[in-house]
Parts: sequence; structure tokens; C-alpha cells
Amino acid sequence: MACRVLALQVQESLHRDPHAGDLYISEAVRGDLAKILWHDGIGLSLYAKRLDRGRFIWPSATEGAVSISAAQMAYMLEGIDWRNPH
Repeated sequence: MACRVLALQVQESLHRDPHAGDLYISEAVRGDLAKILWHDGIGLSLYAKRLDRGRFIWPSATEGAVSISAAQMAYMLEGIDWRNPH
């Protein structure tokens, strides 16, 4: 159910096709949970990651969506400040 809701948000809010193979990452209200929606060509998958400590550092989206590189996403999902990794 959550997968369909997130896919609908991608379609309605971002005007994008959630079945195109792109990753869509959304944050929870507290900022410690990330949900990743991905279509692998067979079906939609929903992954979730919660940080034990701290919060994810999210890029600022002026138009509702922002593109980041795979490396930036990897840093973000590890709780590292992807804007200035050490």
C-alpha cells in the first residue's frame, strides 16, 4: 500500500513516471527515515532506512524535486553530510 501511495505522489506532485527506473527518495517528518521507491523493470520496490542517531541531510528542493548523484545518495543514506564528505 505504501508503495502505491508513494508512486501516486511521484505521478501527481512531480509529474514523473515512477515506472521509468529512477529512484525517488522521500523523507519522514522527523528526518530520520528515508523511503526509496524504485521500479526494476518487473515491479515497484519500496526500501526504508532509519538512522539510529541523527537525521538525514536533505538537499533543498526549489521545484519539488532535485537530482543527486549515486555517490551523494550513498553518503546521504549513511548519514554523512553529502555536501562536504570527509
